[in-house]
Amino acid sequence: MLDAKLSALRDTLKNFGSVLTAYSGGVDSVFLAQVANEVLGAHSIAVIADSPSLPRRELAEALDIAQKFNFPVRVVQTSEFQDQNYTSNPLNRCYYCKHELFSELVPIAKELDISVIIYGENASDAGDFRPGAQAAKEFSIRAPLKEVGFTKEEIRTLSARLGLPTSDKPQMACLSSRVPHGEPVTVQKLSMIEAAENTLRDLGFIDVRVRHHELPGTGLATNAPTPAALNNLTAVKSPAALARIEVGASELPRLLDPAAGTRIAEALKRIGYLHVTLDLQGYRRGGANLPMPQTAVGA
Repeated sequence: MLDAKLSALRDTLKNFGSVLTAYSGGVDSVFLAQVANEVLGAHSIAVIADSPSLPRRELAEALDIAQKFNFPVRVVQTSEFQDQNYTSNPLNRCYYCKHELFSELVPIAKELDISVIIYGENASDAGDFRPGAQAAKEFSIRAPLKEVGFTKEEIRTLSARLGLPTSDKPQMACLSSRVPHGEPVTVQKLSMIEAAENTLRDLGFIDVRVRHHELPGTGLATNAPTPAALNNLTAVKSPAALARIEVGASELPRLLDPAAGTRIAEALKRIGYLHVTLDLQGYRRGGANLPMPQTAVGA
């Protein structure tokens, strides 16, 4: 079954003639970019969008994978942070992100005489709320993994067979997904979130989310470092915030160790968080949008 799907994917890409892959460095886009490069060679290119919502380590890793597996990649700066529809963080925030991305990819495809733009949506995404898929439809972006019926687990299995380092990579959403819908997304917040998650990953945690919750009426996060400007954006000080840590269920015991908990809390407070809490239910998708109590008690 897997071999049949892989053959169908290769045939689909071959029939496209030439493709531009919307690349992120995640499981799906790495697999898609690699197979497209195998099938189409010089008629295939990957393009990765760089913005404040992409962690620096993720960008570096994505470029390193492309270099290691010899598929060409171009970096394009996107400007969703200049769109209030995006920064106001509505439920369909991802629509505005993907709309900006595809607006940048279309002229690149035209410049390079590329026939089809593709992205990594797969069959496992079918039941999710995915406003970005609406933007893809509007720009006639194709999702060949979904079209031939690949599930996420099947993509992981074949990625391992191809020797791709992303075969067991944890699912990674953009940094903006750590901010609850309705709370504005800012460069300052994402800088804090990125620094906090780096702290946890440097300690060996794998499935990590640091959810950023504003604390109304507590002033500004005065301890937070001001990040370097990105895409000519000005960093604006954010309201004081609570960090709610989620890690994989199997990793919770390590975080519950008093010494580790104290070390992490102190590190995140140096980043600028007023309170640091641990979500005892562990990491789960959409965790940023759980309601917070009016008064939060920190550790």
